[in-house]
Amino acid sequence: MTGLDPERFRVLFVEDDERLAALTTRYLESHGHAVTWVADGQLGLAEALKGQHDVVILDLMLPRKSGLEVCRELRARLPVPIIMLTALGEEADRVLGLETGADDYLAKPFSSRELLARLRALVRRGRGSLGPPREVIRVGDLELSPRDWSASRAGRPLRLTTAEFVLLRVLAERAGRVLTREQLLDLTKGSADEAFDRSIDAHISRLRHKLGDDPRRPALLKTVRGAGYVLAAGPEGA
Repeated sequence: MTGLDPERFRVLFVEDDERLAALTTRYLESHGHAVTWVADGQLGLAEALKGQHDVVILDLMLPRKSGLEVCRELRARLPVPIIMLTALGEEADRVLGLETGADDYLAKPFSSRELLARLRALVRRGRGSLGPPREVIRVGDLELSPRDWSASRAGRPLRLTTAEFVLLRVLAERAGRVLTREQLLDLTKGSADEAFDRSIDAHISRLRHKLGDDPRRPALLKTVRGAGYVLAAGPEGA
């Protein structure tokens, strides 16, 4: 998925609002990025599965197939970063998109400048640009390879989104240390706004599920009430 120029990337924009799509496409192209625009969910999924894009902008409300359906199906097959757009502003809608597999969320109306900043952050994550990669990070039976963007537990491959991998890498590099939400946001170079702050919980919940951790009594990825989260460094989560 990596382009030749690290400062430029290929965007798939799935949006049925023609005026918004045209304005946003012109803005992104004016900054040197290539944009493919598709107006419905079914065609958007087909285009995304070609694997030719560095990041996907996905509207929540789409004809033929909803953004949530597209996100769910795409996430099961590709690790491409996804940012969801919607006119709905309720927290439940934001969390639902993130739990479906989106890496970030932006409510309409949005600033084109903010969208571009978020896209750049997602592409940097996807290209592993969060500092020099280590060969392999090991925490108990958990292994992460930043060089090829892969993770496994007890030899079982884990299918993680870009945001999930980056979050897990940050926790694994600091295993045994409690990290607050603010620290996690800073270390993952995520947005510091209130909506994304609350989404940390959604990402942690999805990570626990993929790691096979008991959500009621997690042994690996623990919550420290009133403080934050910690990836247990000792054997069997001790």
